Amino acid sequence: MRVAIGSDHRGLELKESIINLITVAGHECEDFGCYTADSVDYPDIAGKVSEAVTGGDFDRGVLICGTGIGMCIAANKVRGIRAALCYSTLSASRARLHNDANILCLSSEETPEPISEIVNTFLSTEFEGGRHRLRVEKIAGMED
Repeated sequence: MRVAIGSDHRGLELKESIINLITVAGHECEDFGCYTADSVDYPDIAGKVSEAVTGGDFDRGVLICGTGIGMCIAANKVRGIRAALCYSTLSASRARLHNDANILCLSSEETPEPISEIVNTFLSTEFEGGRHRLRVEKIAGMED
């Protein structure tokens, strides 16, 4: 699997550990920034990762900021993105099973479960399809 990843300055440290986690799991990972602790605007990073995923070069994406909320809002503005803010393995699993989420958004400041378990769950869970496919199609129809 090819994974695009990005963070703002508040998620920089966590991003580095997630890149390691993804590559150790045998996936390819490309870092779309930021690369220093200097302040950056999270919508810029969310846009780059979202375009990489919708462009077909990457299967999934991961975005990190302080709460994960800003990245999630920004990513979901890009047609074809279904970004989910996940704080648990349950939310990561359901985001994939029921919503076919293609970007995982994470908080660098508040996550009750280990990030590694959330990321692994998101990357290893497949979309269930069935009745959920119609709902995902309805969501896509709202983009028009």
